[in-house]
Amino acid sequence: MIVPDDKNWTWVLGRECPECGLDPQALDPAAVSEMAREQGPLWASLVSRPGAATRTRADRWSVLEYACHVRDVLRLFDMRLMRMLNEDDPLFANWDQDVTAVEDRYDLQDPEVVAVEVVEAAHSIADTFASVGHDQWQRVGRRSDGAYFTIESYARYFIHDPVHHVWDVTS
Repeated sequence: MIVPDDKNWTWVLGRECPECGLDPQALDPAAVSEMAREQGPLWASLVSRPGAATRTRADRWSVLEYACHVRDVLRLFDMRLMRMLNEDDPLFANWDQDVTAVEDRYDLQDPEVVAVEVVEAAHSIADTFASVGHDQWQRVGRRSDGAYFTIESYARYFIHDPVHHVWDVTS
């Protein structure tokens, strides 16, 4: 059993991640579109490797499970980004990534299907970020835990997740 992650990862907005090395504060939010687009093929390659469905450590997901999580993060963040672009100050419902992993049986999903889905999800959110107009970067949205984002900070916060998980499966 993997211990659920209950960290508040918004701290990455203030400093470099000591594990993966990404410094979201130093990113141009307009570059996040292309960074997101690159995540699709990268994750498709990772999940297509032999043994991707096998956990190499009891306390860590397999590459397949991480790829499913990244796919779902890409989809969720895309939906939330669209809400930020189209609604005033939307409030996002809580999402429990650990419950989703169990309920959706990440461990039993087909790596070939996940590879296609993660590429599609990466392209979709990349297109949505590419559509953000100059005057829209300061639009806001909130999580149910009270975390407040502008689209600019949301872009920086978002991209850390898939980048960090590449570090998780390759370190």
